[in-house]
Amino acid sequence: MDHGTPLEKLKNYKPSEKEPFMNDRQREYFRAKLLAWKEEILRESKVTLQTLQEENVNHPDLADRASSETDRAIELRARDRQRKLISKIDAAVQRIEDNTYGYCEETGEPISLKRLEARPIATLSVEAQERHEKREKVYRDE
Repeated sequence: MDHGTPLEKLKNYKPSEKEPFMNDRQREYFRAKLLAWKEEILRESKVTLQTLQEENVNHPDLADRASSETDRAIELRARDRQRKLISKIDAAVQRIEDNTYGYCEETGEPISLKRLEARPIATLSVEAQERHEKREKVYRDE
Protein backbone atom coordinates (compact mmCIF):
# COMPACT_ATOMS: atom_id res chain seq x y z
CA MET A 1 0.00 0.00 0.00
CA ASP A 2 1.73 3.15 -1.26
CA HIS A 3 1.13 6.49 0.40
CA GLY A 4 2.85 8.53 -2.31
CA THR A 5 6.18 10.27 -2.00
CA PRO A 6 7.61 11.10 1.43
CA LEU A 7 6.87 14.78 0.74
CA GLU A 8 3.18 14.05 0.13
CA LYS A 9 2.97 12.31 3.49
CA LEU A 10 4.31 15.47 5.10
CA LYS A 11 2.44 18.00 2.97
CA ASN A 12 0.26 19.20 5.83
CA TYR A 13 3.27 19.47 8.10
CA LYS A 14 5.21 22.69 8.52
CA PRO A 15 8.30 22.77 10.78
CA SER A 16 7.69 25.14 13.66
CA GLU A 17 9.80 26.93 16.27
CA LYS A 18 7.48 25.44 18.92
CA GLU A 19 8.84 21.91 18.54
CA PRO A 20 12.32 20.59 19.36
CA PHE A 21 14.80 21.72 16.70
CA MET A 22 15.64 18.98 14.17
CA ASN A 23 13.38 16.39 15.76
CA ASP A 24 12.67 13.27 13.68
CA ARG A 25 9.73 14.88 11.91
CA GLN A 26 11.72 17.98 10.90
CA ARG A 27 14.61 15.84 9.71
CA GLU A 28 12.21 13.68 7.67
CA TYR A 29 10.58 16.81 6.26
CA PHE A 30 13.88 18.32 5.10
CA ARG A 31 15.13 14.97 3.76
CA ALA A 32 11.95 14.65 1.66
CA LYS A 33 12.26 18.27 0.52
CA LEU A 34 15.90 17.77 -0.52
CA LEU A 35 15.20 14.50 -2.35
CA ALA A 36 12.22 16.00 -4.20
CA TRP A 37 14.42 18.94 -5.25
CA LYS A 38 17.12 16.56 -6.47
CA GLU A 39 14.56 14.54 -8.44
CA GLU A 40 13.30 17.73 -10.10
CA ILE A 41 16.85 18.75 -11.11
CA LEU A 42 17.54 15.30 -12.55
CA ARG A 43 14.27 15.39 -14.47
CA GLU A 44 15.12 18.82 -15.90
CA SER A 45 18.60 17.73 -16.91
CA LYS A 46 17.18 14.72 -18.73
CA VAL A 47 14.98 17.07 -20.77
CA THR A 48 18.01 19.32 -21.40
CA LEU A 49 19.99 16.34 -22.64
CA GLN A 50 17.22 15.24 -25.02
CA THR A 51 16.93 18.78 -26.38
CA LEU A 52 20.70 18.92 -26.95
CA GLN A 53 20.64 15.61 -28.79
CA GLU A 54 17.71 16.65 -30.98
CA GLU A 55 19.41 19.93 -31.86
CA ASN A 56 22.62 18.10 -32.61
CA VAL A 57 21.49 17.40 -36.16
CA ASN A 58 23.83 19.20 -38.52
CA HIS A 59 23.03 22.83 -39.11
CA PRO A 60 23.93 23.61 -42.72
CA ASP A 61 23.74 27.33 -41.97
CA LEU A 62 26.88 28.70 -40.27
CA ALA A 63 24.90 31.25 -38.22
CA ASP A 64 22.56 28.49 -37.02
CA ARG A 65 25.55 26.38 -36.08
CA ALA A 66 27.17 29.24 -34.15
CA SER A 67 23.93 29.95 -32.35
CA SER A 68 23.58 26.27 -31.52
CA GLU A 69 27.18 26.21 -30.16
CA THR A 70 26.34 29.17 -27.91
CA ASP A 71 23.20 27.39 -26.73
CA ARG A 72 25.26 24.29 -26.02
CA ALA A 73 27.79 26.29 -23.98
CA ILE A 74 24.94 27.78 -21.95
CA GLU A 75 23.38 24.31 -21.49
CA LEU A 76 26.71 22.85 -20.34
CA ARG A 77 27.19 25.66 -17.81
CA ALA A 78 23.67 25.03 -16.55
CA ARG A 79 24.39 21.31 -16.24
CA ASP A 80 27.59 22.06 -14.33
CA ARG A 81 25.57 24.23 -11.92
CA GLN A 82 23.04 21.39 -11.59
CA ARG A 83 25.82 18.91 -10.78
CA LYS A 84 27.20 21.21 -8.08
CA LEU A 85 23.72 21.71 -6.67
CA ILE A 86 23.09 17.97 -6.58
CA SER A 87 26.32 17.39 -4.69
CA LYS A 88 25.26 20.09 -2.17
CA ILE A 89 21.87 18.37 -1.83
CA ASP A 90 23.60 15.00 -1.30
CA ALA A 91 25.85 16.59 1.33
CA ALA A 92 22.78 18.03 3.10
CA VAL A 93 21.09 14.61 3.11
CA GLN A 94 24.30 13.17 4.57
CA ARG A 95 24.20 15.83 7.33
CA ILE A 96 20.63 14.72 8.12
CA GLU A 97 21.94 11.14 8.43
CA ASP A 98 24.72 12.15 10.84
CA ASN A 99 22.58 14.63 12.82
CA THR A 100 24.55 17.76 11.91
CA TYR A 101 21.89 19.12 9.54
CA GLY A 102 20.41 22.49 10.43
CA TYR A 103 23.36 23.64 12.51
CA CYS A 104 25.73 26.40 11.39
CA GLU A 105 29.14 25.03 10.35
CA GLU A 106 30.81 28.10 11.81
CA THR A 107 29.02 28.69 15.12
CA GLY A 108 27.25 25.37 15.79
CA GLU A 109 24.06 27.38 16.40
CA PRO A 110 20.78 26.23 14.85
CA ILE A 111 20.08 27.75 11.42
CA SER A 112 16.62 29.35 11.40
CA LEU A 113 13.82 27.17 10.03
CA LYS A 114 12.84 30.07 7.77
CA ARG A 115 16.31 30.02 6.18
CA LEU A 116 16.33 26.22 5.84
CA GLU A 117 12.88 26.36 4.30
CA ALA A 118 14.10 28.85 1.69
CA ARG A 119 17.52 27.25 1.21
CA PRO A 120 17.53 23.67 2.51
CA ILE A 121 21.22 23.24 1.57
CA ALA A 122 22.33 26.13 3.83
CA THR A 123 25.35 25.32 6.00
CA LEU A 124 25.68 28.74 7.65
CA SER A 125 23.31 30.82 9.74
CA VAL A 126 22.27 34.15 8.22
CA GLU A 127 24.74 36.00 10.48
CA ALA A 128 27.64 33.69 9.61
CA GLN A 129 26.73 33.89 5.91
CA GLU A 130 26.76 37.70 6.05
CA ARG A 131 30.18 37.70 7.79
CA HIS A 132 31.43 35.27 5.15
CA GLU A 133 30.17 37.48 2.29
CA LYS A 134 31.71 40.61 3.87
CA ARG A 135 35.09 38.85 4.09
CA GLU A 136 34.82 37.72 0.46
CA LYS A 137 33.97 41.25 -0.64
CA VAL A 138 37.04 42.60 1.15
CA TYR A 139 39.25 40.08 -0.69
CA ARG A 140 37.65 40.90 -4.02
CA ASP A 141 38.06 44.65 -3.57
CA GLU A 142 41.78 44.42 -2.73
